[in-house]
Amino acid sequence: MAAEKQPSGPDRVIEISNVWKIFGDRADAALQAIRDEGLTKAQVLERYNAVVGVADVSLSIKRGEIFCVMGLSGSGKSTLVRHFNRLLEPTAGRILIEDVDVMALREKELQAFRNAKIGMVFQNFALLPHRSVLDNVAMPLEIRRITKNDRLRQAARILDIVELGAWGNKFAHELSGGMQQRVGLARALAADPDVLLMDEPFSALDPLIRRQLQDEFIKLSKVLKKTTVFITHDLDEAVRIGHRIAIMRDGRVVQIGTAEEIVMRPADEYVSDFVAGISRLKIVQAHAVMQPLDAYRAENGEIAQSAPRVKAGEGLSRLIEQAIEYEQPILVEDGGVDVGVITRQDLLRAVSERAEM
Repeated sequence: MAAEKQPSGPDRVIEISNVWKIFGDRADAALQAIRDEGLTKAQVLERYNAVVGVADVSLSIKRGEIFCVMGLSGSGKSTLVRHFNRLLEPTAGRILIEDVDVMALREKELQAFRNAKIGMVFQNFALLPHRSVLDNVAMPLEIRRITKNDRLRQAARILDIVELGAWGNKFAHELSGGMQQRVGLARALAADPDVLLMDEPFSALDPLIRRQLQDEFIKLSKVLKKTTVFITHDLDEAVRIGHRIAIMRDGRVVQIGTAEEIVMRPADEYVSDFVAGISRLKIVQAHAVMQPLDAYRAENGEIAQSAPRVKAGEGLSRLIEQAIEYEQPILVEDGGVDVGVITRQDLLRAVSERAEM
């Protein structure tokens, strides 16, 4: 996996270290053989009749971050997310959430921890048909034994946040699919968890509804600032929603980074092929394209003060417009200080999706 600086200290909410999940009666023996002999996933299946679901995954997620985990079907992304709250027990590894060793929790402690700290939203809405929308949202608070008036008041507040306040007395079958998913999200938020786990929550919806919910989730996240692990197989969705993205293959995380980092510097050919269909115009910014100002000056001399200037976060589309209008190199500024230079050659390299890794 490409090296990446991981958050630490108070910024870190989730940390998992060397997590393995092997399905089968001989999981421990299979893991030992992998460590001793370097067996492949296919060899483990053949020799031990065991399936490697997650393979030696380590990562850290910081407070308020939307961390997307993506990969093709069978890559292990949904298996991985179910380890954060121990819906699946890992074969080996360590899981810390808010510095709590999740693996050390006993059954009742784990149930209390899940209810207080973690909300989960599945692809399947899983709403109870005999309960009203309001009662569905209030259910986590009922489990906490919050008084009825208090839990209904909190549930109504959350429904207002997801713009379903007028639908509290309806039943699930009376709502559209998109509305039902918003109820599922409201239910996960009702207990005010520190962490949200979202397993392909929008993938069953029509494209238009899906995009609308993505927009609503992005706005909601800016307000609530929940640390979120978001599972998706859709790279466009991950790019729109995620602060960082982890790409999985055969149970392993092969690269972690921002969308910009992954598109500009893919770790291997698999990642390069994976992101080949994403337009760099959507995600690449000036700071990723520029040459350092001092290095440019040393080789080419000073740049005229009349040269066009852009912010470090400006996108490629705007840079191309500037390059068409002006022949001079483009100055990049950050915080009012010139920090870099972009030439037309830099732009051509950035736009080329076959640029060298």
